Amino acid sequence: MTSTFFNPAPPCNAAVVSSSFLRFGFIPKFPAIIPLSSLSTVPFRAKTTVNCSLPAHGDASVQTDFCFLKKREFVFSAALPFLLILAESVEGFKAEAAERLDKREVERIREEVRKVVTKGRAPGLLRLVFHDAGTFEMNDTSGGMNGSIIHELDRPENRGLKKSVKILEEAKSTLDLIRPVSWADVIAVAGAEAVSVCGGPSISVELGRLDSEKPDPEGKLPEESLDAVGLKQIFSRKGFATRELVALSGAHTIGGKGFGSPVVFDNAYFKILLEKPWSSNGGMSSMIGLPSDHALADDDECLRWIKEYANDQNVFFEDFQNAYIKLVNSGAKWKS
Repeated sequence: MTSTFFNPAPPCNAAVVSSSFLRFGFIPKFPAIIPLSSLSTVPFRAKTTVNCSLPAHGDASVQTDFCFLKKREFVFSAALPFLLILAESVEGFKAEAAERLDKREVERIREEVRKVVTKGRAPGLLRLVFHDAGTFEMNDTSGGMNGSIIHELDRPENRGLKKSVKILEEAKSTLDLIRPVSWADVIAVAGAEAVSVCGGPSISVELGRLDSEKPDPEGKLPEESLDAVGLKQIFSRKGFATRELVALSGAHTIGGKGFGSPVVFDNAYFKILLEKPWSSNGGMSSMIGLPSDHALADDDECLRWIKEYANDQNVFFEDFQNAYIKLVNSGAKWKS
């Protein structure tokens, strides 16, 4: 069908847009989400004439050009409501696409982080999680999983974590080229992948955290020298029960603390706690674990869960998974 709307030739008193739609049975097709009743706010009439007349002294070529311009102006006016509706629809589709992209983004973050996580790097990456999220305090909702660890690497308790941050910079820089991602999300995913690559439970963490632009207050991390009472008190202030304290302590099963293989995430930590090898006089066994690890085995309430996890690795995995998710959500600020 050849449209007369774009034909510059005379005659210039042609019938216009609306009647042409009706005459040829043409109804513009829009996305299904748009009600047909809202497709136009322009009233249609059977006959609408464009006045193209010029003063009598105007020559024919000028009159022809003027007529074409007038018709084109009318066509644009009639079509404008359709274009506005279409623009709104496209924006709606963009919003839906953004939601779908978010789901793909989650997997993209995991894939990029997974590329840089190895068994040898796993202990440091998991420690990075604990030192970022571990500053959370319930009484003033300060600290937590907010990426502030990036500003705290020179603190004595964070010694050695610069290497882990540098490892994650590779994944983050790649992701930022596509869409910026927070340090808090990258670190949370890295810890989960560290557990998984060493044979631990698969942990799916929610993403969308915002980063803090300043360091968290100092002195919020549990000290290695705390006894069981002190540990339970400080973990309670962070919203964790004794059971969760013991489960999270099981992260020491990887690394160089002497609880089984340094690159295997299992329940060996709890089995060795029950044996208390540090009680022996002299030798390497006295160097196993931290004072805070030893303190757990001497506390009756903690001992209950140590025995439970030593006897059933599946229970430990489930409890660790739940406690880890709670940890990386502690104090997090989320994108709206």
